[in-house]
Amino acid sequence: MSETTQQTQTNETTTNRKPMYVAVGVAAVALVAAVAWGIHDRVHAESELKHETLAAAIQTVSVVHPGGASAGGAAGQELILPGNAQAYVDTPIYARTGGYLRKWYANIGQHVKAGQLLATIETPELDQQVEAAQADLKQAQANLELARTTNERWQALVSKRAVSKQEADQAEATLQARLSVVAAAEANVRRLQQLQQFERVTAPFDGTITARNTDVGALITAAGGGSGQTGTAQELFHLASMGKLRVFVAVPEVYSTEVQDGMKVTLTQDATPDEKFVGTIVRNASAIDQSSRTLNVEVDVDNPKGTLLPGAYVFAHFNLAGKAHAVTLPSNTLLFRSEGLSVGVVRDNHVQLTPIKIGRDFGSSVEVVSGLSAHDAVVLDPSDSLETGMEVKIAQPKGEQK
Repeated sequence: MSETTQQTQTNETTTNRKPMYVAVGVAAVALVAAVAWGIHDRVHAESELKHETLAAAIQTVSVVHPGGASAGGAAGQELILPGNAQAYVDTPIYARTGGYLRKWYANIGQHVKAGQLLATIETPELDQQVEAAQADLKQAQANLELARTTNERWQALVSKRAVSKQEADQAEATLQARLSVVAAAEANVRRLQQLQQFERVTAPFDGTITARNTDVGALITAAGGGSGQTGTAQELFHLASMGKLRVFVAVPEVYSTEVQDGMKVTLTQDATPDEKFVGTIVRNASAIDQSSRTLNVEVDVDNPKGTLLPGAYVFAHFNLAGKAHAVTLPSNTLLFRSEGLSVGVVRDNHVQLTPIKIGRDFGSSVEVVSGLSAHDAVVLDPSDSLETGMEVKIAQPKGEQK
């Protein structure tokens, strides 16, 4: 083979291999690019995961701002306490004379006036005692007239010295004794006649009959054993004056200095939830009950329509004035630690545990007298792991979430 022919074959072989080198180079570049992209994507994913992990580690908290300090102190709080309503005047009515009930004229729920007849009682034994006392009085009066006549005669004779002075003095003494017997007989008649007047049982004041415990023909025993009777007297009626009621409220000792005589109090009851009654504190016990540690307070309330009933369970609403430089917080913001009572305040997305001092406890909220201002953001429902310096995120209110 000639040299020219060999050169031609070599050139053809070289020309045929060039596309193969190009393909291999392209494949190598693609492989390197793929590996580089995979490494970059993995590094980016790891970076995002780290960022998300750090973000998830930051606790999200809800905050609340203390209330009441905008006016220079804690806003007035409403203290709601249970109370017991009682009739302004409430009394049982007993019989003052014994016998049998002839008739009753008032039943439960009936409004009566002072002096109105409630019942009449038959007193046959008392009637006989009155007749006997009147007969004794007449006998005593007859004896008195005889003693008076005798004394006049003896006094006339002693002036003539017909009888002795001693006999005349004895006649005068007999007259004085007869006068005393007549006075005693008259007093006995008046006493029995007074008992006869008690045959008519009347109302001592305007009010409502809340109980009737007797009926026609019932044996009546006089209260105190009048008319010579013995035994336990039975209450005939129970009368209550409902035009004005007394409401007694047990105020806890911590609020005892906040309630004062003359303060207006709003009363409500479950029976009529839409109605409110305004009463006035008229007096208090001026002493703390040692067993309950409460101050007994009386609230008087007008009840012209009789809507409030004696014995009703009511709620007394006391409007207590706020204290200067004090704010109020929900009770679920408090942290009870060994260092004392504190709350978590968020400043620049970091928690600062702040010691506080509370005043009055209103149940769902408390009065804070020192340690906070109205501009502080206080953590709601703080966790036990909350510490000073912890980074947190403030939860966005539901109304503002996007």
